[in-house]
Amino acid sequence: MLADALEHLVRGIVDHPDDVRVTTRSLRRGELLEVRVHPEDLGRVIGRSGRTARALRTVIGALSTTGPVRVDVVDTDRR
Repeated sequence: MLADALEHLVRGIVDHPDDVRVTTRSLRRGELLEVRVHPEDLGRVIGRSGRTARALRTVIGALSTTGPVRVDVVDTDRR
């Protein structure tokens, strides 16, 4: 559910919505959502001074019912 919500939010921000991928991993401290975007969209998702990324983390954290969630933003060139 959280991955779908995050993917929906990010697709609305970027210019290349088909390149958005959200993967989920469980860690000891909680859940990790990794967002992969087109390299041209990386700055748009992070935002000025990280404001957009921080807002995305706030919304996903508020939606989480299971505990802490970490959101990482990665461009598609990084593996």
